[in-house]
Amino acid sequence: DVQLQASGGGLVQAGGSLRLSCATAGFTFDDYAIAWFRQAPGKEREELACASSSDTTYSNSVEGRFTTSRDSAKNAVYLEIDSLKPEDTAVYFCTKHLTGWGPGGYDYWGQGTQVTVSS
Repeated sequence: DVQLQASGGGLVQAGGSLRLSCATAGFTFDDYAIAWFRQAPGKEREELACASSSDTTYSNSVEGRFTTSRDSAKNAVYLEIDSLKPEDTAVYFCTKHLTGWGPGGYDYWGQGTQVTVSS
């Protein structure tokens, strides 16, 4: 079975950093892009970044504070967030691309991890 599990969230002060992890299983990791989304209370889910084994894209809203990376040996994806702001408070999710890369959307979602940034 395809599985994704995000972890690493928590309560941090504004200006701090966090590294979120996404553990994956059940598919050929190198063949699929993994994306990060977040959803804040009362807001729609927002795409942040997407990384395949060879390409990485970021949403314009990321402002250069977010970095995603992959570890093929561990079938894991990471999202590092620097200079955290209270508006970064959200549940963060990782998701597997439906076809690998490009158009097509995402099919499997992990349980999110809560990030709360205090001012």
